Amino acid sequence: MRQAGGMPVVAVLLTGGRGSRLGGVDKGALRLEGATLLERALDALAGLPTVVVGPRRAATDRPGVLVVREDPPLSGPAAAVAAGLAAVPADADRVLLLAVDVVGLPAVVPLLLAADPGPDGVVAVDPGGREQWLLALVRRPALQAAAAALGDPAGTSLRALLGGLRLARLPLPPGLHADVDTVDDARAAGAGLPGQEEERG
Repeated sequence: MRQAGGMPVVAVLLTGGRGSRLGGVDKGALRLEGATLLERALDALAGLPTVVVGPRRAATDRPGVLVVREDPPLSGPAAAVAAGLAAVPADADRVLLLAVDVVGLPAVVPLLLAADPGPDGVVAVDPGGREQWLLALVRRPALQAAAAALGDPAGTSLRALLGGLRLARLPLPPGLHADVDTVDDARAAGAGLPGQEEERG
């Protein structure tokens, strides 16, 4: 098991969402550098126990990967985090919170694992100073307490879930936080839609 600070770490990777601004396209199926975004994320987490929140796909059929769904499905990112957290083993000390559509995820994961945490963990911040809640490494007990205090997470924001935690801030170089929400985002990242060739810069 890969470790941060000498303690076990489990990743929770959010892969659901409607992809409405992508015409209903599964974000994890976007292709970049010869692989889907889901494959790239799971490759970056190889050797690290991972809970994938979203539909089961062929790419998730690999050792150390567990697939769960939020209840009800598509009830928002806070609900997805709660579902993933419920599947994290009780002996895990820290939880990596990640989104599959962050193109720079493979580069950010080692930065989070190596960062000096605050009392409750660490969250990446973009060059504008905004927290990237799905690029975070959080102590499991603190995350559990926040989820319990929140109550029903359906339709709730990640800020409502995580904003009260005492997290160190990890400034990211420009571009690493960018995610893919629209067709223009995909083109800017050089990612191709399923069934299409990747964009060439």
